[in-house]
Amino acid sequence: MKAPQFAYAKPRSLEEALDLLERPGAKILAGGQSLIPSLNMRLSSPDLLVDVGAISSLSGIHQSGSTLRVGALTTHAQIEKSEPVRKHVPMLAEAAAHIAHPAIRNRGTLGGSLALADPAAEYPACALALDATIVILGKNGERRVKAVDFFKGLFETDLKPGEILAAAEFPAGGESVFLELARRQGDYASVGIAAHRRSSEIRLAFLAVGPTAILATHAAAAARKSVAASQAALANDLDPPADLYHSGATKLHLARVLLGRALAQWNMK
Repeated sequence: MKAPQFAYAKPRSLEEALDLLERPGAKILAGGQSLIPSLNMRLSSPDLLVDVGAISSLSGIHQSGSTLRVGALTTHAQIEKSEPVRKHVPMLAEAAAHIAHPAIRNRGTLGGSLALADPAAEYPACALALDATIVILGKNGERRVKAVDFFKGLFETDLKPGEILAAAEFPAGGESVFLELARRQGDYASVGIAAHRRSSEIRLAFLAVGPTAILATHAAAAARKSVAASQAALANDLDPPADLYHSGATKLHLARVLLGRALAQWNMK
């Protein structure tokens, strides 16, 4: 199947891009690793594709104080190989290594993944666990939205028509673990966990267990008591739907297994 007919524009500045996005039926094209297949399967039919790939201000990895800012056009491969990421926010590099295959990681972008909000994707869970801030640009200026408020539902975010996801900012430091289970390397995860600990605060986010990535607050609170208590409390956070391969009960069991493995890496009993 071929994509439906659409117009194409490649702006050179944010101002030009924002002007184009005011047109009816306009949609942003970044890495295209999710959008292009959806076009070819006729799941998406925009009137205009606005290719933001030439806007340099949307790329790059920059540290400012205790915050690491990652531009929306930064690719998975760049994140995986970045020394600042590995040093200050290693969870992102760990997660990037699980994304599909090298060809996809060379083209797919952080911003594309966050904006799509696929519940089985790695970065939304990382953003929740790391308490990231999503930076959004529009005609009325800049908005900054916490990750916990950004993801609204299945493929639904706080992005409004005409806005561009410009970057994500991640607090540096702390200890993190990223784990996932997939049927084959490169497949979407059956279940995944992004775990982060800073001082006494523990944040646990799960992917592929609901309509969005889910922050497991009950399990995180119970982790201060014991691993077993945290695993038992997970049922208060997750009610996974069945998929093609696993029942909901199996996915909850797998989430508990990953939770135990993650907490064990911090030598928690």
